[in-house]
Amino acid sequence: MLKILKSGLQTTVQDLGRYGFQKYGVIVSGAMDPYAHRLANLLVRNAENAATLEIALVGPAVQFDNDGFIALCGGDLSPKIDGKQVDLWRPIAVKKGSTLTFGAPKTGCRCYLAVSGGISVPEVMNSRSTYLRAEIGGFHGRALKMGDLVEVNPLPPEQLAAFYKAISKETDWQVLAPRYSAEPVIRMIRGRQYDLFDEQSKRRVFTEPFSVSANSDRMGYRLEGTLLSLKEPGELISEAVAFGSIQVPADGNPIVLLADRQTTGGYPKIGQVASVDLPLVSQLKPGNRLRFQEISLEEAQQLWMEQEQKIRQLKISIQLKWEEWK
Repeated sequence: MLKILKSGLQTTVQDLGRYGFQKYGVIVSGAMDPYAHRLANLLVRNAENAATLEIALVGPAVQFDNDGFIALCGGDLSPKIDGKQVDLWRPIAVKKGSTLTFGAPKTGCRCYLAVSGGISVPEVMNSRSTYLRAEIGGFHGRALKMGDLVEVNPLPPEQLAAFYKAISKETDWQVLAPRYSAEPVIRMIRGRQYDLFDEQSKRRVFTEPFSVSANSDRMGYRLEGTLLSLKEPGELISEAVAFGSIQVPADGNPIVLLADRQTTGGYPKIGQVASVDLPLVSQLKPGNRLRFQEISLEEAQQLWMEQEQKIRQLKISIQLKWEEWK
């Protein structure tokens, strides 16, 4: 059981999303930084899709009602357990009654808390993710607030012995974090309507910086900077959009669609963020700046395959480390 002593800015239950229902207008939702979410689960030997807490900018205070392992991955929001600073990207043994708190963000803006056994909330359409606008999924369809009690599945028996060995000493290993930055270079491929934009816009999208607007959320990041425009005004028939699609509405300011994106959109898409760089975008705060770098579809696919290979290798390495605690 997790007891929420303080809510934080926005703490929600998320997994890897609600797939198979977009044809009915139901959005995917899920973790904004899927890489951090997956690694947090792997570090505590959960399935990659197990539910975690997605913690945004100002973290909550969480008290643990059982012995167990946790992992914190993603943005560094200065986490502490019982007042002692703890590292991210590693398993951490916590005793019953311990309290996790957060301080000022150092890097990124979203941290994922995975708990061994996994957070237990009912599945809605095959997912435990919270869709805030529709108030479905997660913990009663809403962000956590003070006084909430969040169920956690029991610690698997094979991890109990490891816990009692690990609790006596600090873990001396961790996995590497992604290259989070407040001014990242984001790789993107041309969108379906790229050729509808004028030559100046097609050049500037890859040469000019954009900043993240304060008017951004889990649905999309609105970018401010040079204005992009079409060769000729026109209307499009709405079509499917994806995580990372870069739409350009009539005002010329692009929007990067994120986890809570709508299922279809009618704005022209100038680009598509490479899947491997979505975590870098999702960790940006309002005011941070980014630049786009063009790559081909084949390069984006190769980068994705390399990332998946890296995750498979990390999974093996983590398993071997856990074997040492048996």
